[in-house]
Amino acid sequence: MAISTAFAQTLDGAAGQQIVGFLPIILMFVVLYFLMIRPQTKRAKEHRTMLEALKKGDEVVTSGGVVGRVTKVGEGYVTLEVARTAEGGKGGDMPIEMTFQKSSVQTLLPNGTLKSI
Repeated sequence: MAISTAFAQTLDGAAGQQIVGFLPIILMFVVLYFLMIRPQTKRAKEHRTMLEALKKGDEVVTSGGVVGRVTKVGEGYVTLEVARTAEGGKGGDMPIEMTFQKSSVQTLLPNGTLKSI
Protein backbone atom coordinates (compact mmCIF):
# COMPACT_ATOMS: atom_id res chain seq x y z
CA MET A 1 0.00 0.00 0.00
CA ALA A 2 1.10 3.56 -0.73
CA ILE A 3 -0.61 5.15 2.26
CA SER A 4 1.43 5.33 5.47
CA THR A 5 -0.01 4.98 8.93
CA ALA A 6 -1.11 8.25 10.55
CA PHE A 7 -0.44 8.84 14.21
CA ALA A 8 -2.48 11.17 16.41
CA GLN A 9 -0.58 13.91 18.18
CA THR A 10 -0.24 13.34 21.91
CA LEU A 11 -1.73 15.73 24.44
CA ASP A 12 1.68 16.54 25.97
CA GLY A 13 2.94 18.21 22.82
CA ALA A 14 -0.16 20.41 22.48
CA ALA A 15 0.04 21.61 26.10
CA GLY A 16 3.71 22.55 25.69
CA GLN A 17 2.97 24.58 22.56
CA GLN A 18 0.13 26.45 24.33
CA ILE A 19 2.40 27.42 27.23
CA VAL A 20 5.05 28.66 24.80
CA GLY A 21 2.31 30.68 23.06
CA PHE A 22 1.31 32.39 26.34
CA LEU A 23 4.90 33.03 27.41
CA PRO A 24 5.18 36.51 25.77
CA ILE A 25 1.93 37.64 27.43
CA ILE A 26 3.09 36.39 30.83
CA LEU A 27 6.43 38.13 30.31
CA MET A 28 4.64 41.41 29.47
CA PHE A 29 2.70 41.28 32.75
CA VAL A 30 5.88 40.63 34.74
CA VAL A 31 7.62 43.60 33.10
CA LEU A 32 4.52 45.79 33.62
CA TYR A 33 4.53 44.90 37.33
CA PHE A 34 8.18 45.80 37.86
CA LEU A 35 8.14 48.98 35.74
CA MET A 36 4.77 50.50 36.71
CA ILE A 37 2.84 48.87 39.53
CA ARG A 38 5.60 48.21 42.05
CA PRO A 39 7.14 51.75 41.98
CA GLN A 40 3.68 53.33 42.25
CA THR A 41 2.75 51.31 45.33
CA LYS A 42 6.14 52.11 46.86
CA ARG A 43 5.57 55.85 46.36
CA ALA A 44 2.06 55.61 47.79
CA LYS A 45 3.39 53.86 50.90
CA GLU A 46 6.09 56.52 51.39
CA HIS A 47 3.46 59.29 51.02
CA ARG A 48 1.20 57.58 53.57
CA THR A 49 4.02 57.32 56.13
CA MET A 50 4.96 60.97 55.55
CA LEU A 51 1.36 62.06 56.21
CA GLU A 52 1.20 59.99 59.40
CA ALA A 53 4.41 61.61 60.66
CA LEU A 54 3.23 65.23 60.12
CA LYS A 55 3.51 67.37 63.23
CA LYS A 56 3.13 70.98 64.28
CA GLY A 57 5.97 73.15 62.96
CA ASP A 58 6.71 71.10 59.81
CA GLU A 59 7.08 73.06 56.58
CA VAL A 60 5.18 71.55 53.65
CA VAL A 61 4.08 72.08 50.05
CA THR A 62 0.53 71.15 49.02
CA SER A 63 -0.45 69.65 45.69
CA GLY A 64 -1.77 73.10 44.69
CA GLY A 65 1.64 74.69 45.28
CA VAL A 66 0.82 76.43 48.57
CA VAL A 67 3.82 76.55 50.92
CA GLY A 68 3.24 76.83 54.64
CA ARG A 69 3.99 75.77 58.20
CA VAL A 70 1.76 73.21 59.93
CA THR A 71 -0.11 74.69 62.92
CA LYS A 72 -2.70 71.95 63.57
CA VAL A 73 -2.92 68.31 62.53
CA GLY A 74 -6.22 66.43 62.62
CA GLU A 75 -7.45 63.07 61.39
CA GLY A 76 -8.21 64.15 57.83
CA TYR A 77 -7.24 67.82 57.79
CA VAL A 78 -4.18 69.93 58.40
CA THR A 79 -4.04 73.70 59.08
CA LEU A 80 -1.17 75.65 57.53
CA GLU A 81 0.10 79.12 58.33
CA VAL A 82 0.74 80.55 54.87
CA ALA A 83 1.56 84.19 55.72
CA ARG A 84 1.54 86.80 58.47
CA THR A 85 -0.20 90.17 58.30
CA ALA A 86 1.41 93.38 59.48
CA GLU A 87 -1.36 94.92 61.59
CA GLY A 88 -0.62 98.04 63.52
CA GLY A 89 -2.86 97.07 66.46
CA LYS A 90 -1.99 95.60 69.81
CA GLY A 91 -1.88 92.07 68.44
CA GLY A 92 1.14 92.59 66.20
CA ASP A 93 1.51 90.14 63.34
CA MET A 94 -1.55 87.96 62.76
CA PRO A 95 -1.12 84.58 61.06
CA ILE A 96 -3.12 83.76 57.94
CA GLU A 97 -4.14 80.11 58.20
CA MET A 98 -5.72 77.81 55.66
CA THR A 99 -7.14 74.32 56.18
CA PHE A 100 -6.34 71.54 53.70
CA GLN A 101 -7.12 67.88 53.39
CA LYS A 102 -4.21 65.90 54.72
CA SER A 103 -3.87 64.01 51.44
CA SER A 104 -3.17 67.26 49.57
CA VAL A 105 0.16 67.68 51.37
CA GLN A 106 2.66 66.70 48.71
CA THR A 107 6.16 67.33 50.08
CA LEU A 108 7.76 67.81 53.47
CA LEU A 109 10.36 70.57 53.28
CA PRO A 110 13.52 70.86 55.41
CA ASN A 111 13.12 73.24 58.37
CA GLY A 112 14.11 76.82 57.54
CA THR A 113 13.03 76.65 53.90
CA LEU A 114 10.25 79.24 54.39
CA LYS A 115 12.74 81.86 55.58
CA SER A 116 14.77 81.49 52.38
CA ILE A 117 11.77 81.87 50.07
